[in-house]
Amino acid sequence: MIEELERLLTYRRSCRGFTTEQVPRADIQRLLTVAQRTPSWCNVQPWQVEITSGEATTKLREAFLESFDGSGTDLDFPAGYSGVYNERRRAVGWQLYEAVGVTRGDREASGREMLRNYEFFGAPHLAVITTEAELGVYGAIDCGLYIDSFLLAAQALGLGTCAQAAVASRSPLLHEWFNLPDNRQVICGIAFGYADPNHPSAHFTSTRAPLSEVVTFHE
Repeated sequence: MIEELERLLTYRRSCRGFTTEQVPRADIQRLLTVAQRTPSWCNVQPWQVEITSGEATTKLREAFLESFDGSGTDLDFPAGYSGVYNERRRAVGWQLYEAVGVTRGDREASGREMLRNYEFFGAPHLAVITTEAELGVYGAIDCGLYIDSFLLAAQALGLGTCAQAAVASRSPLLHEWFNLPDNRQVICGIAFGYADPNHPSAHFTSTRAPLSEVVTFHE
């Protein structure tokens, strides 16, 4: 079984090009049923999920692109990136830009690519994950586990996914759109659908640090 998990983790990637084909409802429900097995602190299962399909996705995409007046987050984004974290962030950003043909210094092209975040990269579906505010950081951690389960279940079903912090940056819009109460905090969005094998980013895969950089053994 470890081989299957290894395969899913190795080949899963953040998809940035989707076909327009809708995922059957039965497959979405199976994905969500599997993800629901995610462990959580005291089994509170703090996640709530909003799923868009068809016209609902199209209308939400249009709302995202129409105005940025609804910008803002429920949870603070990182205060900054320094040292190796900044190095990794910059490296993966330039690798992605190179994959889609954006050259260094071409701010117009990089701006267009950035806006694709708010188009959900053309995905036919969007999942918006929220947590309960009173559960604090542990509720957010539980939702992080849920997101990973969602991504791996989608991979197992042959679907592409992209977990998007950019979606969470439009929290006021999402609260209004989905009628989310104030006690719900938006964690992220997940664009999902069938990956477009012909998109320029289709073969881009980010690297991972070696164990020597992240693990310390004590004996």
